[in-house]
Amino acid sequence: MSTSLIKISELRSEEGDKTVKGLAEFLEEKLSVKVEVTSSEITLSYEEGNEIPSRTHLRVLLRKFLHQAELKEWFRVISGAERAFVIKARRE
Repeated sequence: MSTSLIKISELRSEEGDKTVKGLAEFLEEKLSVKVEVTSSEITLSYEEGNEIPSRTHLRVLLRKFLHQAELKEWFRVISGAERAFVIKARRE
């Protein structure tokens, strides 16, 4: 089983649980994976038979969610460690 990690601490502190829950549902729907939400991160677990998306595809999906939720002006997606992304608040 393989996993990906998305750090959401800044998104949760600014936008609250509703947005984090929406992101988890969006990723679950688009990738057909098991999504686990903790206080500061979302973990995606890929089963053996499921295809693991590329880093580029996962980044595009995260940016697409921010655009659809009208949060693109306030947040951005940056690369973290291997198979990890961070959603950070943009500087003013």
